Amino acid sequence: MASGARAIVIIPARLGSTRFPGKVLADATGKPLIQHVCESASRAPSVRRVVVATDDQRVLETVTRFGGEAVMTSPDHPNGSSRLAEACDALGLDDEEIVVNVQGDEPEIEELVIDRAVETLEQAGTPVATCAVPLTDASEARSPHVVKVVARVDGRALYFSRALIPHDRDGEAGVPAGPLRHVGLYAYRRSFLREYAEMGSTPLEATEKLEQLRILEHGHDIAVAVVQGVRAPAGIDTPEQYEAFVRRAGA
Repeated sequence: MASGARAIVIIPARLGSTRFPGKVLADATGKPLIQHVCESASRAPSVRRVVVATDDQRVLETVTRFGGEAVMTSPDHPNGSSRLAEACDALGLDDEEIVVNVQGDEPEIEELVIDRAVETLEQAGTPVATCAVPLTDASEARSPHVVKVVARVDGRALYFSRALIPHDRDGEAGVPAGPLRHVGLYAYRRSFLREYAEMGSTPLEATEKLEQLRILEHGHDIAVAVVQGVRAPAGIDTPEQYEAFVRRAGA
């Protein structure tokens, strides 16, 4: 892996959530959830700076209180990548900066995943890089809440879906192309985030409700690093998932 901390993590953090309102400020562990995310991201050797991009003053004040860095952004962004583009403007980042989008509800993101996304962006020559892990749990494979990805032989994404892809037509054991679970983390050059913000929404993106499909539909490549030996981060979407995280954190 290339040496040195050279990436900026920006964490989009909205306070609104349909299934778990206010989740980024939930603090049953003794720390707000967003602080756990910031601390996990900052442990990655490739990361030199962590910034929260929010649309709510309460989140900004919370991040400031625990010593983090935050910027205010518009409440009207359709997705996290769009919010990151505005945050980059506010931070005055130059076009060659590497920016990593870490979700604001993933307190257990592993540093290796962040480092691999950064490394892959640098080596692949694509405008975007992301990660995936082998998917072995049958119930997760069938779940529409778990996003799957298939890639070309050169490691660039063919498609992302909430459906189980690829389909094992004959039901054989040990098929050569098993399913991969997408880890919802992206590394970009700052210049591409500006371009992304100007792209129109696309049919597949709107159908699957997956922002990364906009990038593929507009003809851009996404490099996919398959990371072995790590678990996909457990995103917090519901109060029950948060309670499970609190137990794992020993609080």
